Amino acid sequence: QVQFVESGGGLVQPGGSLRLSCAASEIPFPFDHYVVGWFRQAPGKEREGVSCLGKDGDSPYYTDSVKGRFTISRDNDRKTIYLHMANLSPDDTGTYYCTADLSNLDPQRMCTLGLPYDHWGQGIQVTVSS
Repeated sequence: QVQFVESGGGLVQPGGSLRLSCAASEIPFPFDHYVVGWFRQAPGKEREGVSCLGKDGDSPYYTDSVKGRFTISRDNDRKTIYLHMANLSPDDTGTYYCTADLSNLDPQRMCTLGLPYDHWGQGIQVTVSS
């Protein structure tokens, strides 16, 4: 059974940092065949694409609100996606989801289109509060 499992979320004070991880297992294709990304959904808001990354770790895309604070990366050997989040603010609070897709979408389109991609994690909560 294909699984994408997120970890690393939790409660953090404003200005703090977290690193989210998303580990894939039982995927039918090599991990470097997938474009990957992170989406988030805050209470009462629509899901938004936070950051997406190409198959070889190329062409990272960041939504404007996280540029300069978040860094996306991947380890294809470990089949894992990362999101390092720094200088967090209460506006970053939400449920974060990793996703992976076999299409040839570039990372910017993956994040901005928000389609029903091939695989999604179950979501992990990030709460930024003092």
